[in-house]
Amino acid sequence: MTGETKIVIIGCGAGGGTTAQFARKTDRKAIVTIFERGKYPQYSKCGLPYVISGKIPEFKELIEFSEDWFEKERIDLFLETTVDEINKKNHTVFAKKGNERIKKEFDKLILATGATPSIPPIKNIKKNGELIKGAHVLRTIDDGKLISSDIKKGKKATILGAGLIGLEMVDALSKKEMDITVVEALPEILGNALDNDMCEPTLRVLQEKTTLYTNHVATKVSEEHGTLRHVFIKDNKTNEEKELETDVLVIAVGTKPNVSLAKSIGCKLGETGRITINEKSETSVKNVYAVGDCTEYKDFVTQKAVGIGLGSIVVRQGIAAGVNAAGGNYILPKGVLLTRTSEIFGVEVAAVGPVKNAFEKMPVIYGKFKGSSLPEYFPGGNPITIKVGVHEETGRIVSAQAVGSNAAQRVNVFACAIFNGANVEDVKKLETAYAPPIAPPLDALTLACDVASLKLARKKD
Repeated sequence: MTGETKIVIIGCGAGGGTTAQFARKTDRKAIVTIFERGKYPQYSKCGLPYVISGKIPEFKELIEFSEDWFEKERIDLFLETTVDEINKKNHTVFAKKGNERIKKEFDKLILATGATPSIPPIKNIKKNGELIKGAHVLRTIDDGKLISSDIKKGKKATILGAGLIGLEMVDALSKKEMDITVVEALPEILGNALDNDMCEPTLRVLQEKTTLYTNHVATKVSEEHGTLRHVFIKDNKTNEEKELETDVLVIAVGTKPNVSLAKSIGCKLGETGRITINEKSETSVKNVYAVGDCTEYKDFVTQKAVGIGLGSIVVRQGIAAGVNAAGGNYILPKGVLLTRTSEIFGVEVAAVGPVKNAFEKMPVIYGKFKGSSLPEYFPGGNPITIKVGVHEETGRIVSAQAVGSNAAQRVNVFACAIFNGANVEDVKKLETAYAPPIAPPLDALTLACDVASLKLARKKD
C-alpha cells in the first residue's frame, strides 16, 4: 500500500498494541493512532497475579512497550483518552482526553475495546456505582495495586470463582499468608478448562490449603466503618446460607465484552454477544477490524463460536488486523484451539481443545494414562496424567489435557496434532526424546494415545 493510510486503533492492550506494531512493520508510511482509556501502554494482564504474589517485584515491569517505544515507532498514543463516537459515514473518530476533544479521520479502524469484569448480583456490593472498599476485580494494573494495598498477613480473603484466574489469585494470596476461602457457583473447579476427573490433583491441594465451597453463590455483603466485613453465600442445592468473615474479596467470575462502539456502527455480533470476525480479523463493516476480548471466532474442532480471552490468540488476531489494515495479507487459522495452561500451588495444568461437555453430539472416546516424568528406576520423577480425546469415526485427536510435570509442553504436542489433523494411531507411535534423567522411553502422551487406540479398536470390533 502506498501513500499515508490513516489507521486508528481503539484500545492498547495486547490486541491493540500488537495491531499497531504490525501495521507499522507492514507500512512504514502509515499514520497510526491509538486511543487508550487507561493510564498505561501495552502491558501483560496475565502477569498481574504474580506481582500481587511478589514473584514479579513491581507492576511497572509488566509494561511490554513503553510510551517512548511507541513514539520511536511513530505511533501516536493517546493514554487516558476515551473514544465516545464513531462517524462511520465520514470515517471519523471522536475522543475525550480530560477537557480536550480529539477528532481523527481513518481509512482503517480497529476495535480493540476488550472486556469488563462481570459482577454478580450481590446485594450491597456497590456504593455510589463503585465496588465497596475491600471488594475487588482484577483486570488492570490499578486493580492489582488496590488488591496489593489491602493484603495483610493473616487476614481473611474470599475469592469468587474457581476458574484459572480465580485460582491464580488463590495461589497469589496464599503466598502472602492470607486465610483463603474459595466460592464457586459450579459443582466443580476449573469447569471451562479441564474435565472434572482431571481436576483431582488441583482439587486435593486446594482443599488442603483453603476452605472451598463449590455449588455456592454469593448473595450479599455487609460492611463495617465503610469497609467490607462479611460475605454471605448460599448452597445452590439446599439454599443453606453461610456467613464468611472477609477482609478482601476478589471477584473472578468472567467478563463482559465491550461492544457498544461496535454496535453503534453496525458491526455484527455473534452467538456469544461479541463481535464476529473473519480469518482476516475483519468485522461485518468494511474497513473495520476487531481483535481481542471483544471478539468471537470459531472453535477449530467444533466450528462453534467461542469468545476470545487467551492472550496468545489475541496477539495473533492483532498481527492479522495490523498486517491486513496496512495492506498486507495475513490469514488466521480456521478456528482457535484454546491451548491453555497455568500452575496452581505448584501443580501444572494444561489443555487444548474443548472440554468433554462441549462436544455434545460429536462421538469422542478418551484415553487416560497416569505415569512419571522419568523412568521408574530413576530418582526424582514427578507424576503426570494425560487424557486424550479421539473422534470415534475418524480416529483424529480432538482434545487433550495434562496435569503434572511439563504439562504445557506435552499439550503443545497435542495442539500440533489437532491442528494438522493427526490420527491417534500415528501419535501413539511418535518417537519422543529419551534419556533416564530427562524422560522415559515411551512418553506419557504416547501411552495415553495407546489407551485411546485400544478403546477405539474395541469399539470397531
